[in-house]
Amino acid sequence: MNNIVSVVMTAFNVEDYVEESIKSVLLQTEKNWELIIVDDASTDRTLEILKKYEIIDSRITVIEHKKNKGAAEGRNTAIKNTNLNSKLVFIL
Repeated sequence: MNNIVSVVMTAFNVEDYVEESIKSVLLQTEKNWELIIVDDASTDRTLEILKKYEIIDSRITVIEHKKNKGAAEGRNTAIKNTNLNSKLVFIL
């Protein structure tokens, strides 16, 4: 894909809110995007919810930190895994 827009997001124990964030990306009029989500060792249902959306939409990639590393490290992990053709990277 050319001119792809990359959206990166970290998640830690946000089962009550994470679907709303994902749905906001899914509802965008731009269709040439990828969503990279790093789960930062959540202990609630966050990872389960993320994996569900990864199966539903191939533009969504979930990366799992086995140990909590914090939001900054999670964003760095996500950015390192964006498409090399990205013109823009948005951080949620």
